[in-house]
Amino acid sequence: MAAVTVAVSAACASSNGGESEASCEYRVEYDKRMYSDVSHAEFKIGKKLGPAVFPPCDDSSDDGGGQASPDWTVAYAIEGVDPSIAIAVDDAPDDVLFVAVDSESDLPSEIKKLIKGS
Repeated sequence: MAAVTVAVSAACASSNGGESEASCEYRVEYDKRMYSDVSHAEFKIGKKLGPAVFPPCDDSSDDGGGQASPDWTVAYAIEGVDPSIAIAVDDAPDDVLFVAVDSESDLPSEIKKLIKGS
């Protein structure tokens, strides 16, 4: 049986003299919830939900000081999954969906069944 790859990707990172200053996960905020990416999923996109934002990375900047501006995108429902659990966004690869962040538990069963090979 093939191993399932569930990845929370690092979108950016910086280092200074071998020390890591900060790193940013590939995350999106929608409807006052933060979502992390899960790759290798098979799903159908549902209706358009509205604007979502990729939060800026703490270690990046447009003006050389402070934080970079957030990047806006559009959130979509996943057919058969409540948007409070998972969404898709315009700027993500086709097999990446975003799951609401909950560090206390494993992936919801609704999401596990969407992962290729599970």
